[in-house]
Amino acid sequence: MLGALGLVALTGRAVARWLRLPLVIGEILVGLCAGPALLALLGGPGFDRLLPDHLAVPLARVGEAGLVLFLVGVVHGLRHGPAGPANRALGRVSAGVFLLPLLTGLLFAGWVLWLGPPGLAGTAPLPALLVMLPVAMSVTAVPVLACVIDERGPGLGRAAPLALMSAILLDTVAWLLLAVALGLAAGGLWGVAGAFAALAVGLLLAHGGRRALARPRITAAAARRPTAAAVLLGGLALLAATGAHGAGLTAVLGAFLAGVMVPHDPDGPWTRAVAVVARVGRVLLPVFFVGTGITLFTESAGSLPWSATLLCTALAIVGKVGGGYLGALWAGEDRRTALRVGVLVNTRGLTEIVVLQVGWAAGILTPGLFLAMLVMALVTTVLTGPLLSLIDHHAASREPLVRTGGVP
Repeated sequence: MLGALGLVALTGRAVARWLRLPLVIGEILVGLCAGPALLALLGGPGFDRLLPDHLAVPLARVGEAGLVLFLVGVVHGLRHGPAGPANRALGRVSAGVFLLPLLTGLLFAGWVLWLGPPGLAGTAPLPALLVMLPVAMSVTAVPVLACVIDERGPGLGRAAPLALMSAILLDTVAWLLLAVALGLAAGGLWGVAGAFAALAVGLLLAHGGRRALARPRITAAAARRPTAAAVLLGGLALLAATGAHGAGLTAVLGAFLAGVMVPHDPDGPWTRAVAVVARVGRVLLPVFFVGTGITLFTESAGSLPWSATLLCTALAIVGKVGGGYLGALWAGEDRRTALRVGVLVNTRGLTEIVVLQVGWAAGILTPGLFLAMLVMALVTTVLTGPLLSLIDHHAASREPLVRTGGVP
């Protein structure tokens, strides 16, 4: 079964290369569609024979574990990202990138509640939905964004560090707001208080763990036995994820705490251990995508709500591209750089899908809302490359002709 899922991953990567997209986007597309495609091809009984219940549950656990391990590396990178532009410029860009998407998220929430199709909003508490939708509209996929920046090279100029560092800051805030949404869904204000109490305890434990891991003797032992260090770190991440889930939060926040716990040693053994853990998680990610696709499309009887999908996608693009553009202009950047910033932060990718999956699992998002926002996440991410190429083409067409020897 894992071999078949590996074939799904390879197919997704081939599709991504053909479409000139980040590899993870191809894996997401093929992974989410693999289960529904097999269900349509084999029918219900044939699909149950291929994937019986006694295999489906363990595979779901493997997929969740892969997601947690992968996110440990993502969070560690958020904490220790590359040096960025000046604080004033970064603050203004971050304000634009965060505030306008929050506003468009609230507009979308209002439409869902009062003008959307019946049943689209579901039965989740109103405050939870009003927090969840703006958070889902404001996140940026830092790993995918970093891949896009790496592929594009220095041609992006100052837009690259401005976009990357603002995304790092805002995704950190988004995880905290996600905890608020989960708390509101679980028990109103008392649920929020409980969520933050659990998060505070987790942060204290992470702080203590970081101090312990940073001790010279333990660091030296990790350097001597790198495999054992990676196994220990992976075990701690899964333990933190289990604890977060048991506290009524999401296992994703356990990965966040584990990433915070790792000491900052760019060339040290713990950073190398994080890289190993993240690679293992990366290999298992297709299991998560396939499991999400199977669960969503087999348990949801509804079809894709096209009106919600189109509106959500339009508002998402306006919020992120417009927010990044206005924030960068406010920071003193030229229009071309500002437009590149807006296009870059519109890359939602895996982070968006994780946030949506958490909201759906908590009962905040209905299957229809999940599908609409999933399409939005994929469309906005796929648009990043073509829009950057369009900006580059427009810039090249406006360059003055080079004169050589007096002849144009």
